[in-house]
Amino acid sequence: MNRRRTLSAALALTAASALLTACGGGGGDAAGESVAAPGGKGPKINIGPDQHRIHGVKDPKAAALVPARVRKTGELRLGVGAGSSPPLSFYATDDKTLIGVEEDLATLVADTLGLKPHFDPLSWENLFVGLDSGKLDAVFANVTVTEERKDKYDFATYRLDQLAMEAKKGSGWKVRGAKDVAGRTIAVGTGTNQEKILVGWSKENEKAGRKPVDIKYYQKNSDTYLALQSGRIDGYFGPNPSAAYHVNTAGQTEIVGTFSGGGSSVLGKIAATTKKDSGLVKAYAAALRTLIDNGRYGKVLARWGLTEEALKTSQINPPGLPRTAN
Repeated sequence: MNRRRTLSAALALTAASALLTACGGGGGDAAGESVAAPGGKGPKINIGPDQHRIHGVKDPKAAALVPARVRKTGELRLGVGAGSSPPLSFYATDDKTLIGVEEDLATLVADTLGLKPHFDPLSWENLFVGLDSGKLDAVFANVTVTEERKDKYDFATYRLDQLAMEAKKGSGWKVRGAKDVAGRTIAVGTGTNQEKILVGWSKENEKAGRKPVDIKYYQKNSDTYLALQSGRIDGYFGPNPSAAYHVNTAGQTEIVGTFSGGGSSVLGKIAATTKKDSGLVKAYAAALRTLIDNGRYGKVLARWGLTEEALKTSQINPPGLPRTAN
């Protein structure tokens, strides 16, 4: 059951009791419901069901941009990740409350538009099925803007798309590009932008006479991290938020390289995703701009340790990752 895998996905490599620590002071954290690695420099992160989430205030101008058919329902139907990717979207310690930076930002947007958020945790492919079918009004799930996706979807940006190569602590390995991964065994998520970059690096290495990358795929984060800790893989190439969270909470790995999700061609950006021409993207962008200006957006990123991924404004359909050559 996905809910039961919440903490194991992030913390499977260490005893959970060693990582769960009391957090004194504000934020509503109860004893045993925040995580941070011993001696870690990152923030203690509340993983309990009582999140004391930061809320927004309705902005009439932004709310007026919501199509009448959606406004009449009083809610936004929002697709989020399946609940196993901290700090993006995952289940709290009660195994039933969805928490994470995606839920926090989506809640702020809904508040600002005067609507109630309704979250639907789905697998990656089903998020887009939900948009295509009209079941979802938006997806907040670390979706990168790409030129191919812009054919079918509209985007309102809300974070930089940063990727990270994670390795076992003390590896002494630094990754800056293709030659640094030649002959290495690296795990990556299927169908992701980081997979495209890794496959491209592997092809580049082969053309240069170097060894290709041995790419591995795992269904669960816990399996990936067990393989990393045991030495079966050299690295895991994934979203920077997930890597930063794992480094901060487990204390057994390190980030050995960070990259734009757009590679060298474009600055990758994460965006609220909606069906093309649904009429919703302008409302999302207006809400996000309001939240950036009033500081609530920055507070949400800070509580999840993602301040470095902040944007100065929300853009509608900016240049995305280039199309994949056939």
